[in-house]
Amino acid sequence: MAEWGDANITLLLRRMGEGDPAAGEHVFDIVYEELHGLATRLMRNQAPRHTLQASALVNEAYLRLAGGDGPNWEGLRHFLCVAARAMRCVLVDHARRQGRRKRRPDGKRQDLDAIVLEFQTRATDLLDLDEALGEFAALDEEASRVVELRFFGGQTVKETALALDRSVRSVERDWEFARAWLRDRLS
Repeated sequence: MAEWGDANITLLLRRMGEGDPAAGEHVFDIVYEELHGLATRLMRNQAPRHTLQASALVNEAYLRLAGGDGPNWEGLRHFLCVAARAMRCVLVDHARRQGRRKRRPDGKRQDLDAIVLEFQTRATDLLDLDEALGEFAALDEEASRVVELRFFGGQTVKETALALDRSVRSVERDWEFARAWLRDRLS
């Protein structure tokens, strides 16, 4: 994987943002392993019977990032931060589609007790988490970005501080505050 400050990556990202498909393909080749590792970590937090695979999550998120007029990428850190948000959106959209299917199960009856048990055994329901994060973002946008990078981006506190251009201690405070707020909201 290229270094964070690699000027070639930044140039390729800018060309990709301008709609250059060759640059987009080259960027994908360079960042695929990093994105796949991130997706794999995200998939560990999903329900055991989750149907989306890590590779599909990477591909879908990348299509969202590379499609149309992209943002003016500031570098690889910026790209990976936005990729974390795109993966969150893909997971939430997938959960919504699955939820609709569960409410209309193609004429098959499902045992209510089994559905309730499955829901209760999940540590965190992704749709509830997404809704809570939306509420939390209205309360504290900076801290919600920390949660997004740490939970959905799989980044360490130090990586998050670098990505947001903040001190490690301020990221730690936001992370502690966000976890407490979300734990209270989701319980």
